[in-house]
Amino acid sequence: MLAYRATYLTGIFNYTIQIGAYFFLWQAVYENQGRLGGMAQEEMLTYVIIAWVARSFYFNTLDRTLSDEIREGQIATELIRPYSYQWAKMARSLGEGLFRLLFFTIPGAVFIYFLHPFGGPAGWTVGVLFAISLMGSFLINSQINLLVGYLAFFTLSTSGILRAKRVVVDLLSGLLMPISFYPLWAREIIEYLPFQAITYLPNMIYLGKLEGLKAIKALALQGFWFVVLLMMSYFIWRLAVRKLTIQGG
Repeated sequence: MLAYRATYLTGIFNYTIQIGAYFFLWQAVYENQGRLGGMAQEEMLTYVIIAWVARSFYFNTLDRTLSDEIREGQIATELIRPYSYQWAKMARSLGEGLFRLLFFTIPGAVFIYFLHPFGGPAGWTVGVLFAISLMGSFLINSQINLLVGYLAFFTLSTSGILRAKRVVVDLLSGLLMPISFYPLWAREIIEYLPFQAITYLPNMIYLGKLEGLKAIKALALQGFWFVVLLMMSYFIWRLAVRKLTIQGG
C-alpha cells in the first residue's frame, strides 16, 4: 500500500472532503436548533468526524475481492492451499486496516482536528472501550463483506449487490445519520440487525452516551453479532464451494 503514495495522499484529501461535506451539512441542520435526536450540535459534529475517521479503519473490500477471485477463477488456487480461506482474507484485511489506522486514520484525524477541534473520549476508560468497539466494528463489517462476497458463488456477478450493500450498511449503521434520528418504528427494526454495531454503538461509547454497564452491553452485542455472522459465513461457505463454477483462470 505504501508503493502507491499518490493514492494514499489523495485518499486523506478525499476523506477530508467527505467529512467536511457532512460537517457543514449538519452544521446547517442545527442552525437555530438546540438539540436534535438527543444530541447537541457539538456532539453531532464530533459524531460525524469520529464516524468517518473510524470508517477508514474498519472499511475493507473483502466482498469485491472475493467476487473477483470467484469470477476470474483464482479461487481454485486458493482452495488447494493449506490454510483457511476465510481467516486468511480476514487477516489480510486486518493488516490493511492497521496500515490505514497508523498512516491514514490517525494522520487524517490530526489534520481534521486543526480544521475543527473536536472533543476526545471522556477519560481513558472510555477510550479503551471505544478501541475495543472499533475492533468489533471491523470484525462485524468483515463478516458482512464475506457473506456478500460469497453470493458470487451463486450469482456470478455481484456488482449491483455490492453497491446496494454499501448503501444499506452506511444508512443502517448510523454512518450517514445517527440511529436516534430515525422514527421509532425504524429504530425498533434496526435493533434486530447487526448494522448499528458497526458505527452507531462505538460512537455512542466515544461520546459518553453509553457508559458503564450500557457500554459493556454494547460490546457484548458486537460479540454476539460477530459469532452469529461467523456461523452464517461458515455455513454458506460450506454450501457455496459445492456449487463452484470457474469462469476464468
